[in-house]
Amino acid sequence: MDSSRGPKTLTPDFYQNVVVMRHGDRMDNFEPLWVSTAPRPWDPPLVQQGRVRAFCTGRKFRNNLQFPIHRVFVSPFLRCVQTAAEVVTALSAVADDPNVEIGDAVSIDASKLKVSVEYGLCEMMSRGAIRLEVAPKDGNWGFDISEREAMLPVGTVDKNVERVYKELPKWEEPILHTKARYEQIVKDLADKYHNENLLLVTHGEGVGVALSSFNKGATVYEVDYCGYVELRRPIFKKDQSFTAGEFEVNDQTGVNFITSEQ
Repeated sequence: MDSSRGPKTLTPDFYQNVVVMRHGDRMDNFEPLWVSTAPRPWDPPLVQQGRVRAFCTGRKFRNNLQFPIHRVFVSPFLRCVQTAAEVVTALSAVADDPNVEIGDAVSIDASKLKVSVEYGLCEMMSRGAIRLEVAPKDGNWGFDISEREAMLPVGTVDKNVERVYKELPKWEEPILHTKARYEQIVKDLADKYHNENLLLVTHGEGVGVALSSFNKGATVYEVDYCGYVELRRPIFKKDQSFTAGEFEVNDQTGVNFITSEQ
């Protein structure tokens, strides 16, 4: 596989799309006392509004994206898994009922897309994102991947996927390493599944990097809950191999940034 830019004179065989999305509203930002009694204060769940926002964003993807989502990758943090569960339910629903509410039974077509947990999409593993006083003192983050997979809609988990990152990055990961990780994981997953359109459910910094890495001169200063960036790149096929052009930012929602003069 050659990931260099394809020849400008050639017409792409198709475009690959990758949506990079932030999780929904997290508990500790709405209930400050939650961390004082939480057994896992570094891993807050969504509040109800976060679940609603995630489901509505999934419905928006279903109705407004100009391409289908084939595969979803999600950070192992609880708020991301819960976000992915709602988005996947909305995307996979047999019928798009505008009156359905969170908690209602929704019939899904599990064949529509597949979901996998990916450590490389995890939170910044440093005190810049996780306060030192809530990080696990023994260094055990306690992510049970089977438990997380069980939170996703039945039949959607692809257990045959080999994760790019076999484990979490080490604690106190330097910020430059984190940014490089977020940029690289987008490319790695896209290359691995170059025939498919992907949705990556991650954290605010990951979404910011997705925009600034592929929109040179942009500086992201805030990403809203469930904010997302749409990336796309041309794919040129030849025999059993392919060449991919550079990613470009096709659209974004809820990502606040400024652009420096070039």
